[in-house]
Amino acid sequence: MVTEENDGAAARGPQEQYFSSLAQGRFLIQRCASCGAHQFFPRVLCMHCGATELEWTSPAGTGTVYSYSVVRRKPEAGGDYNVALIDLEEGVRLMSRVDDIALDRLRIGLPVRARVRRDDGQVAMLVFTPAEDA
Repeated sequence: MVTEENDGAAARGPQEQYFSSLAQGRFLIQRCASCGAHQFFPRVLCMHCGATELEWTSPAGTGTVYSYSVVRRKPEAGGDYNVALIDLEEGVRLMSRVDDIALDRLRIGLPVRARVRRDDGQVAMLVFTPAEDA
């Protein structure tokens, strides 16, 4: 488990801490020390009980596609891509993309695995890929 004390990030806000961990290749979410619930997007108060004792933890990184949409673009603008809502094992839902899959093969319920993607000159971002057993 990663905490603010051992991360040296106590003075930074939760969003900055989250993006800093992504830049280091780590995907972290918050867990409330008071009620035990996980949450995402990072915040200063637990969205479940209002406590301020939030710890950073590494999730399992696996989940399923809850819903998705295909964004249509001209090929010269980068082509089509998906935007998906992903339910993580820890009970949080987040918005991301599912990479390494043809758009016609993407489906609700698809098992996925998180990874941090860093393209040249781009900010690190969290994406998902189909789980090996999918």
